[in-house]
Amino acid sequence: MNFWDYLSSRHEQLLTDAFQHASAVFQCMVIATVIGVLIGVLTYRSEWAGNMATLTTATLLTIPSLALIGLLIPVVGLGVPPTVIALTLYGLLPIVRNSIVGLRGVDPSLVDAAKGIGMSRTARLMKVELPLAWPPILTGIRVSTQMLMGIAAIAAYASGPGLGNEIFRGIGSLGSKNALNQVLAGTLGIVVLALLFDAAYVLIGRLTISRGIRV
Repeated sequence: MNFWDYLSSRHEQLLTDAFQHASAVFQCMVIATVIGVLIGVLTYRSEWAGNMATLTTATLLTIPSLALIGLLIPVVGLGVPPTVIALTLYGLLPIVRNSIVGLRGVDPSLVDAAKGIGMSRTARLMKVELPLAWPPILTGIRVSTQMLMGIAAIAAYASGPGLGNEIFRGIGSLGSKNALNQVLAGTLGIVVLALLFDAAYVLIGRLTISRGIRV
């Protein structure tokens, strides 16, 4: 069976796996974005706190994905829980780092001007600092998403959802007539999803970043 015949015969299962893969990455990115931006907001004013936040999330990223998922299985079991926890932790570094860099890069004169017209600290953060820091934050989100697309494939080791199951089935049946097709289908599916997500982020950037800031 050639590759195209394999895709035709397995398209329903592949579409299901692709949807589950995209859904897992999207949900974990939402959680990682909320946590990462919050950490950035809480630490960017302090050099020590910002460096500690960056170092901590960078340390998490150095843990091999297979090892982290393996360590989580005895604690939270198989399936979705270890997948969500692992992906969320891995997605933090670029978001935290870019949030801190973006917030620190806001022109102090703009913040002083907002303070001068009576804006509270929360209002300055929400209406001035975060909007101006959004471009680097969005870049961090894009980088995290690309990383998680690949890492999510390892979730199949813990019976997690996604295209990693196709890859693992192919690796587990090396020598069979469809082994290569399975690995190739899973890999190409992840690549296509990564490109689609990145295109969506480009569109979001065009819709949410003012032309003046982009220039």
